[in-house]
Amino acid sequence: MAEAVRFDEYGDLNVLRVVEVPEPTAGPGEVVVRVVSAGINPGESAIRSGALRERWPTTFPSGQGSDFAGRVVAVGDGVSAIAVGQEVIGFTNERASHATHVRVPADQVTPKPEPVSWDAAGALFVAGTTAFAAVRAVEADKGDVVAVSGAAGGVGSIVVQLLRERGASVIGIAGPSNQDWLREKGVIPVVYGDSLAERLHAAAPGGLDAFIDTYGSGYVELAIDLGVKPERIDTIIDVDAVRRFGVKFEGTAAADTIDVVAELADLIAAGRLEIPIAATYPLAEVRDAFRELERRHTRGKIVLRP
Repeated sequence: MAEAVRFDEYGDLNVLRVVEVPEPTAGPGEVVVRVVSAGINPGESAIRSGALRERWPTTFPSGQGSDFAGRVVAVGDGVSAIAVGQEVIGFTNERASHATHVRVPADQVTPKPEPVSWDAAGALFVAGTTAFAAVRAVEADKGDVVAVSGAAGGVGSIVVQLLRERGASVIGIAGPSNQDWLREKGVIPVVYGDSLAERLHAAAPGGLDAFIDTYGSGYVELAIDLGVKPERIDTIIDVDAVRRFGVKFEGTAAADTIDVVAELADLIAAGRLEIPIAATYPLAEVRDAFRELERRHTRGKIVLRP
């Protein structure tokens, strides 16, 4: 038997439970992976609570989780590029990675480069592809000045590094405890809160070329007030602002391919991208993991270790 996170109704953290389930078998074109690490994401909290029931309805009982990394334990007919025992990074579209085992199409995994840690690999898909899409959406290039809200969060911490890879000057909006980490990444740190517009003016006296919002809470309107053109603003969270201001709303769905995952993994292996890991939890403590996530003050990613 395998173990997996399940919930039978919308609700708070108390609806989550870990149960025994049949170990999956690989069908044609599929692989089964013994999960070593699996990232958790704010979207999973929103789905579980019912906040996204109109957009992404849930059939109960429901599993959860998209990101994972692990070792292949079975391959189905027709699979030749992936072998049993191989270490892989992957994703599932079936809300199923918060488990000891996951079954996915073989084209949804890619070999894990040896230098990439298990925690970074397991946390890569959602945050990494979201960050990739957001950076691409604002067309950031060498010499641009780009501000990022939530700059030390799971997505924001990757966004700022990908922007620096493109040669942009980056202003990272984050709390006091993350200022040193941002400086280490070549980012100009700015503390959020009252009088933020004035601090952004001081950090970028020539103005901002683009803005990426990973946090919500009025940052898109701030970017508009600062003179950033709507077509160079991307938010991954503020749907209302998209309607009001015509800004972009590009995240995981705009870049959710295994090729992007592989590209990001290669950057990590080369030492050009870091996936900060805020904490790891065993599968049995999934409620505690999401409790920490939902405080919205972690640097980087939280990972389950089934």
